[in-house]
Amino acid sequence: MNASTRTLIATALVLGVASGPALAHAAPAPAPAAAPASAGPAAPLVGTPPDAAALRKAIAGLGPRHDSATAALVRVGGSSGRWQGSSGVADIRTGRAAVEQGRFRAGSVTKAFTAAVVLQLAAEGAVDLGRPVQEYLPGLLPGTFEPVSVRQLLNHTSGIRPADGPGDSFEAQYAHRFDLADPRAMVADAVAKGPEFRPGEKQHYLNINYTILGLLVERLTGTGYAEAVTARIIEPLGLRHTSLPSRTQTRIPGPHNRGYQAVERADGSSVLVDVTEWNSSSNWAAGDLISTTADLERFTVALFGGRIVPKAQLEEMFTVPGVKDSATGEDAVLTAGMSRFVLPDGTVAWGKTGGRYGYNTAIGATRDLSRTLVYSVNSTDAKGQDTNPVALGIVLAAFTR
Repeated sequence: MNASTRTLIATALVLGVASGPALAHAAPAPAPAAAPASAGPAAPLVGTPPDAAALRKAIAGLGPRHDSATAALVRVGGSSGRWQGSSGVADIRTGRAAVEQGRFRAGSVTKAFTAAVVLQLAAEGAVDLGRPVQEYLPGLLPGTFEPVSVRQLLNHTSGIRPADGPGDSFEAQYAHRFDLADPRAMVADAVAKGPEFRPGEKQHYLNINYTILGLLVERLTGTGYAEAVTARIIEPLGLRHTSLPSRTQTRIPGPHNRGYQAVERADGSSVLVDVTEWNSSSNWAAGDLISTTADLERFTVALFGGRIVPKAQLEEMFTVPGVKDSATGEDAVLTAGMSRFVLPDGTVAWGKTGGRYGYNTAIGATRDLSRTLVYSVNSTDAKGQDTNPVALGIVLAAFTR
């Protein structure tokens, strides 16, 4: 694979943040999943079974001695066949094998759930995506802000700046890992800085947009954000191992692989710091979901198949605004809760990545569901600027035609 290919995929993924051999098992293609009505009779976009050898290679050799990940869980599915595998260790102290059905922090994959609830509410007539959020949450944004539509929050074109945190470094974040955050206080901190740009002018991927959407969900449903997502998505789909933690929860419930961050010592060597226990209240509606690969695969298939969001509103999740990215100046790639990925062979996939210390996660699929992918990689630099090479290898292997 050449450098330009790696750069292309890595950029797309970022816009999302002693081991035994890899354990894997492949299965014949199941009956085709229900495709969106717009797919028509066309041949599947990915018509070949998953490349088992390439997928095994992508996750081979993970553990405490690996330079970028201690474990990985992968599920590849769709109408063209299935593959499932795991590699690495659940705990570097014991060397216990990775828990293939383990739970993990899904990070910004949460945004796909949040967006889906907002789009459900739009289908029900409870909210108009084109109307200013100021009409639904009066007083949340000061008068210095022009009208910001709900759609502009969904696709990150609002121009609202991020809230301040304890600092950008891992050390600063780690020292405050058990702090509680209040979403309204975070919004107040963010908007006190004034807008970054006029609404709809550019795209800037920021959690604050989904913090405001979480507050909108609460206002429109009359219940808590977690309760709304649970009642509208988690319970109807039977996602038995998916949850949104309480404000004070710091542990991952149920079986899970522990997460680690590589920290450099003064002598240049590094040590793995356990980051499994962490309060996620600052991420809230933007990034605090806990799930499994099986549950996220079920969610992805149901979402793309039109069983969560009605067809008209679902198009918001496959519509990229015609603006530029505020940082790179390149064409925008983010939609309402997801991103558009163009692979080296021209295959177009849609999905969402997420990064929390110790955990890199992604969901993705072709629009016709001929190929789906969910992974959780226990990255040792999950919030780093560079894409985790294990995650990159998984994506390339999963969508090879």
